[in-house]
Amino acid sequence: MGQNTTDTVDDNNEFKVGVVLDFDSLVSKIGLTSMSMALSDFYSSTNDTHKRKLVLHTRDSRRDISHAASQANDLIKNVGVQAIIGPLTSLQAIIMADLGNKARVPVISFTATSPTVSTSRNPYFFRTTQSDLAQVNVIYDLVKTFGWRDVVPIYEDTEYGRGVIPYLTDAFQAIDTKVPYRSVISPATTDGEILKALYKLMAMKTRVFVVHMTPSLGIRVFQKAKMIGMMSEGYAWIITDGLSNILGSFNSSVIDSMQGVLGVRPYIPRSIEFGEFQARWKKKFAQYNPHMENVELNIFGLRAYDTIRALANVLERLEITNSSSLLEPQTVFPAALTTSSVPQIGPMLLQLLRETNFNGLSGDFNLINRELQSNAFQILNVIGNGGREIGIWTTSNGILRDSGSLITTRAKDFPAPKDNLRAIIWPGESTVVPKGWVFPEVGKKLRIGVPVKEGFTEFVRVTRNSSFNNSTYVTGYCIDVFKAALEMLPYPVPYEFVPFEKADGTTAGTYDDLVYQVYAQNYDAIVGYITISANRSAYVEFTLPYTPSGFSMIVPLKEGTSNNPWILFKPLNAQLWGVSVLFFIFTGLKTATYVSEQRVHNGMAKVVVVIWVFVFLILSSSYTASLTSMLTVHRLEPTVTDVHELIKNHQNVGYLDGTFIYTMLRGMGFEEANLKPYISTEDLKEAFTELRNKEDRIVAGFGEAPYNRLFLAKYCHQFALVGPTYKTEGFGFVFPRGSPLVPDISRAILTVRESDKITRIEQAWFGNQQSCADPAPCFSQLVSIWIALGSFPHNRNSNSFSPSGWSCSSGILHLLEKIKDLWESFHRNNSSFVEVATSVTR
Repeated sequence: MGQNTTDTVDDNNEFKVGVVLDFDSLVSKIGLTSMSMALSDFYSSTNDTHKRKLVLHTRDSRRDISHAASQANDLIKNVGVQAIIGPLTSLQAIIMADLGNKARVPVISFTATSPTVSTSRNPYFFRTTQSDLAQVNVIYDLVKTFGWRDVVPIYEDTEYGRGVIPYLTDAFQAIDTKVPYRSVISPATTDGEILKALYKLMAMKTRVFVVHMTPSLGIRVFQKAKMIGMMSEGYAWIITDGLSNILGSFNSSVIDSMQGVLGVRPYIPRSIEFGEFQARWKKKFAQYNPHMENVELNIFGLRAYDTIRALANVLERLEITNSSSLLEPQTVFPAALTTSSVPQIGPMLLQLLRETNFNGLSGDFNLINRELQSNAFQILNVIGNGGREIGIWTTSNGILRDSGSLITTRAKDFPAPKDNLRAIIWPGESTVVPKGWVFPEVGKKLRIGVPVKEGFTEFVRVTRNSSFNNSTYVTGYCIDVFKAALEMLPYPVPYEFVPFEKADGTTAGTYDDLVYQVYAQNYDAIVGYITISANRSAYVEFTLPYTPSGFSMIVPLKEGTSNNPWILFKPLNAQLWGVSVLFFIFTGLKTATYVSEQRVHNGMAKVVVVIWVFVFLILSSSYTASLTSMLTVHRLEPTVTDVHELIKNHQNVGYLDGTFIYTMLRGMGFEEANLKPYISTEDLKEAFTELRNKEDRIVAGFGEAPYNRLFLAKYCHQFALVGPTYKTEGFGFVFPRGSPLVPDISRAILTVRESDKITRIEQAWFGNQQSCADPAPCFSQLVSIWIALGSFPHNRNSNSFSPSGWSCSSGILHLLEKIKDLWESFHRNNSSFVEVATSVTR
């Protein structure tokens, strides 16, 4: 194929085209076969007389940049070619494109895919294949579909390898997928260096790799990866079209090392014409390369065929007034060309090529900005002897199951459902989608920071075992919730708790300082009472909250009658006392006359008793209502209700030391001098009392919902929550931004919160927090006596009056039992009031 095809062509009708390729590369051999067939097919397809005939003059670049440039210069200067096809690599294309710009000779490449070879900066450069940028969106959609949060690109250290990586990284960032590392491998590297690079990847947690390499290096990488166990279950590999396009030509040992890999390559619609050409091509290739077996036609062969066809069509439309200009060779090196020595056909050819559009073997041949557009890609899964199609990607529809599933619109903001792809066999013959990361087999445990504080140890408690190497033991509500969430994960998470403390065991800083340790990579996570906030989320990532949200104000209740032992007499004012005494005296005088009769027979006496009972019922009802109000409503009256009054009057308020509430209160308008920190529930309670100096005494305290809940569980008779609840997001676990653990643990937290497990954890650390018990239970129970006594004639269920279980003293309970028996006897036996009174005195 290295020979010129000019032996049967009249020199005056020749249109000379140079070809510069690496003759020993597989892609070049495939391309040269296709170009030869394209010429033969074009000129034998019709008996029409052609204006001129395209003739190829081939040169071997020998895989050398300078030699490729030298051969291109020779073709322009000595042979007089009007266009050059090639070169093979992107770096060679950069040099030759510059030559073409200066000589006004179009340089056409069907293999240089790197975006670093810019068509916008090289007006005479044509790319009759798609740029690598075209497949970025395909890989982006695959990663998004499977929800992978970490991806490591593995690429060769060449212009081709490096060109697309920045664009790929930017695309991943748009879906919050991190690129924690880039593995760059030189084509000249040794097998030992490849193993070293792969072992480094094994030591990392990421298990999703995008391989962007030429076949010669890619084959070596996969064979070594197979050898050390990186093609096993849990790994995910995606190869770009540099490898996917050649899958059909790999031998069985290479394919075996790539089992389970996903690949993307341009989609080629199959047709009868394509099948016939493929059969002819295989015979022709075997004729030119008898020592090569099992080589399949690929996209590069199709692009080479269509490139020649495009040039041949252009020649038929090319109008040249002076045909001698086609044959005038360049006599100087292009760097020193003058305007008069430049052939005038270049600009004409440039314009006609830009307008070329036809349906070729590889699909629609349409050059936009001198670059072939590819709107569809095939997604492959390497299974068995080659690649099996599992889906198709198009610019307008995203990932589809097959070409028959095309739809008119696409929801670009959402990942394509996994069932848009056919069944995938992943590395290790697994059918389970890899989660994309694992804890490295040769790595260390997660270092999880925990806060060290004096108060509120129910949330996190750090204790030391001095008898056993001074080891630390971490417990608490937050710790138990974290462990419960980990139990929900389908994989183990090795970890160790590391207290955030100084050498003397005291805290090493504020909660913000602790959160920053994750950003500084000193900790892998934080478990503790860390509130989710916007400023912290700027440099770390939180799980979903596992506690109620918001913070509010705690104030003491007014000194109340509820704690006064004489509260029973408070509802009776002076007038009521006077009336009651007069009725008792009046009743006593009337009844004394009839002591011996045992029963009340006198009509006047009966009237007096009826009036007395009537007044007694009125007094008891009024007394009951007044006493109930004192025992309930009054005890709920707080000392402070308005935050703005506190700010206006410059009164002291408390906040939990080290938390973000300090910043929130400052933003609300509190002066720094009026903000007093507290460290525990006991410290907060004491801050309200006279045990503190007047300058440090507070009138209100601010705390988040979990702290307030714990505080009120201990002191609910003395304090209450008042005012609005200021919105916060609750407590969350802290991880580095982009951590793949975050979505899994967040889902696990939801599962824990929806189960009874969270209730058991809360009861274990905070107790059974029912509504507060009555602060004066005995007094409240005495009120029920009046209700029971007054309603007895209508409610004869003695259980409603039973004092069992009451919290009064035994002496009072004995008296209550006696009153109950006497009252029942009075009604049942119709005993006289005198009998009742006499029995009571006994």
